[in-house]
Amino acid sequence: MQLADLRLSHLLPSLGLLVSGVLAVSFMQLNEFFVSLFNVLPTLLVLLGGAFCAAYGRQRELFLLLVVYLLYYQLDTQIDYFVLHQQAREDAGLVFHLGSLLLPLLYGLYALWQERTHLFQDLLARAAVLLLVIGVAVALANRFPQGVQAWLTEIRWPALHASWMRLIQLAYPLFLAVLLLLAIQYVHRPRPLHAALLLGLAGLFWMLPEVFIRAHALHVMSSLAMLMLVAAVAHEAYQMAFRDELTGLPGRRALNERLLRLGRQYVIAMTDVDHFKRFNDTYGHDVGDQVLRVVAAQLRKVGGGGRAYRYGGEEFVVVFPGKTLDECLPHLELLRKSIEMYVLQLRDQSKRPRDDAVGRQTRRQQGGGSVSVTISIGAAERHLPLRTAEDVIKAADKALYSAKNSGRNCVRVDGQRRSGAVRLAEFAG
Repeated sequence: MQLADLRLSHLLPSLGLLVSGVLAVSFMQLNEFFVSLFNVLPTLLVLLGGAFCAAYGRQRELFLLLVVYLLYYQLDTQIDYFVLHQQAREDAGLVFHLGSLLLPLLYGLYALWQERTHLFQDLLARAAVLLLVIGVAVALANRFPQGVQAWLTEIRWPALHASWMRLIQLAYPLFLAVLLLLAIQYVHRPRPLHAALLLGLAGLFWMLPEVFIRAHALHVMSSLAMLMLVAAVAHEAYQMAFRDELTGLPGRRALNERLLRLGRQYVIAMTDVDHFKRFNDTYGHDVGDQVLRVVAAQLRKVGGGGRAYRYGGEEFVVVFPGKTLDECLPHLELLRKSIEMYVLQLRDQSKRPRDDAVGRQTRRQQGGGSVSVTISIGAAERHLPLRTAEDVIKAADKALYSAKNSGRNCVRVDGQRRSGAVRLAEFAG
């Protein structure tokens, strides 16, 4: 993991839902429409979201939805009884305290339980654990209700107890331990799902003491916690379809979507890593992957309003919307030069520093065992003969082929209408 992998975009959707839920419950008077919506939303989310997760083999999220919904259902039943009879059910305290203990326990278990390749076996194992834990808890609560409640409500550490604590004392260290583990999981493997798991549990932790105090706290926060999980699954499904996993750049499908919205003026540049097959044959595919990541990192920094995409293999595409060739060529040449000047230090991946700055310092200090990477670039601009994005890409590809035949490590333009093989010295001159 690198610090660059931690992205605000992972946290923003879930954080927005969490803040919205707290504000709605604390300061807003929900109208009849929203009250009705949040009354049915948890059931809709567990059914539709659960079906979505099951269809894509997302066992972890499926059981997390079930855990949150089971807690919601039990507490909602208690609230409905209180509203109808104007008094709490006899087992209200036991159900609430038991739920506040089982929620972080089961939530943390499933959130940290990584999915396995054998989906059916994984499904059976998760279901067996859920049935076992809940079955044992229900059996003990039915058989020894007073003893279980006394054990749950016992204050074991008087020095750590405070008057503001409205949950059983055991719940607080359990919640905090699970929140810490989920934070470590996100830092170790930054993903939208891991951010949603952390913030979802934080929302439920805030919700529990407010269930019988603030109107709609249970319905709103349970709904939004479940929505965080479903939205994170959809977010990751989008990333899998539209973002290249190796380089982190948008992939071919994202490029196709972008080409539909380019307008009348744009430039497309095709880039190709020179002698890429030789890197793989000489150094192995691990080094080949390093080369692609290095090139992608430089492509991500291209100026002039360009956006880079991985086209396939060692080929990349840079799209400049609203630009002309004359405006884009200096940026393409600077891109070519930045990659040419980058020295890729060959090293054991197991000894690779986690921090980028340390890695750069190590590369400067080490001698030998390094390779240089170059790219060839072909660029084309939309004009009358080239009316569609497909035509421009084909023209850029022909220019790239010309750059390869011209000795590589250069920029060529469509039909050599502009400047032939362009190098940085020509712009300087």
